[in-house]
Amino acid sequence: TTAPDLPPSPPDGAGQSVWSMFRERWFSTLFLTDMWERFSFYGMQALLFLYATAPASRGGLGMSDGTAAALFGLYISASFLAAMPGGWLGDRVLGTYRAMLYGALIIAAGHYCMAFPTEQAFFTGLFLVACGTGLLKPNLPVMFDQMKPGADSGQRQAAFSLFYMSIQVSALLGPLVTGLLGEHVDWHLGFGAAAVGMTFGVLQYVRGAPSLRGARTGPGRPLSPAARSLLVRRAGVGAVVLVALYATVTAIGGLPLRPVLALCGLACLVIPIHYFRRMLRTEALDTAQRSRVRGYVRVFVPSVLFWAMYGQLGSVFSLFAREHTERDVAGFTVPASWFQSAHPLFLLALAPLFAWLWLRVGRRLPTGRKFAVGLVCAALGFAVLAAGARLVENGGAPVSPFWLLAAFLFMTCGELVFGPVGLSTTAESSPEGHGSRMMGLFYLGAALGAGLGGQLAQLVEVVPLWTYLAGFAVAAVLMGLVPAGRRAPL
Repeated sequence: TTAPDLPPSPPDGAGQSVWSMFRERWFSTLFLTDMWERFSFYGMQALLFLYATAPASRGGLGMSDGTAAALFGLYISASFLAAMPGGWLGDRVLGTYRAMLYGALIIAAGHYCMAFPTEQAFFTGLFLVACGTGLLKPNLPVMFDQMKPGADSGQRQAAFSLFYMSIQVSALLGPLVTGLLGEHVDWHLGFGAAAVGMTFGVLQYVRGAPSLRGARTGPGRPLSPAARSLLVRRAGVGAVVLVALYATVTAIGGLPLRPVLALCGLACLVIPIHYFRRMLRTEALDTAQRSRVRGYVRVFVPSVLFWAMYGQLGSVFSLFAREHTERDVAGFTVPASWFQSAHPLFLLALAPLFAWLWLRVGRRLPTGRKFAVGLVCAALGFAVLAAGARLVENGGAPVSPFWLLAAFLFMTCGELVFGPVGLSTTAESSPEGHGSRMMGLFYLGAALGAGLGGQLAQLVEVVPLWTYLAGFAVAAVLMGLVPAGRRAPL
């Protein structure tokens, strides 16, 4: 198909107000694309743990809390992990526009699979959603950054904060819609609502393509024709092997879930380390660029712990909502999934404040110290939940929902540090032609964290919940002391 013509390049980002983005057509296109993707993502995320732990008599999978938490962590980890090949495809094969388009289509297909009431369709859909997310997410911030050329560090962080704020409208509504349908009508109807939302996202993205500067451009560093042909052949062989493997597993009645989750968790640990080593050894980077990639480790390591905690918002936090939170209001039992809307609600309310904050402090507050603040916020969130779980253990009665809401509030503050600041720092440190892959590296940290968090979440079956939560709170405080004492390398 013929790509739309390019619009004139926007003025230099350094001379524009951050708020002027709201008047730009390109901003509304990217905003609506991510808005609908977040609607489907948060909507499905709100149901995943609850559906997995629901007994078969209620249409669920009947998993234990620990196994379902590990599955949830694996899904979040896989979504982040897929950002590495997704970023590479954007850089070398598809370009950002097509990578985002194909990613959105795959996400929609995955949600439609999950709308079918079979276990095979559920896991197939989960796999497709993770793959599509990995293709869309690392390329979207690269295109976003391309639309603001010349912006300095403070403006870039403020712009990402505003973008975070904008997409939370649908993230707020997603769990309310899918949660009501899934918990009170049918689980798969809730998953189907997420599919419809993503379909709207695809349609408006195609409609708004003429406003995107990257719509007609190809990859930044395209593969040679010979390398492209080799890639196609390998992809074909891989697809055949994957289909054969899937057919074999289905024929023998499936594999035990816990060993599979453990193997995937190990992959989440090995792949980021391998990718770091491979990127540092590439001949395309000069000495200065390698130094910046090495310095990025100081961003990567604290991110792992934060995303390990963040990756439990839909599992351990959902467990707390279901088992330890008073949910009866005037005779109506509030669905446990609705509490997932607290996270985007707080993001929507606080993102303008953090955008203003990054403009005010600029480089006066080094990146390492910003991350320390984010880790302390996450520690407070887990500490509050630990205190609430301890009260339930001692008194037996569920606690007020304000305990859970306070925990979501502190975790949101942490994300508003690690999200916008992490994306901005990654964009600044990216060598020329490696932007999407560096974004993939950012998401690899999240993949490693979510994978580890999912594996550790199985401990909720063998240790008191308050002890488990308090352990993470202490670890986050200790980790925060390390970057707080260093100046940022970037």
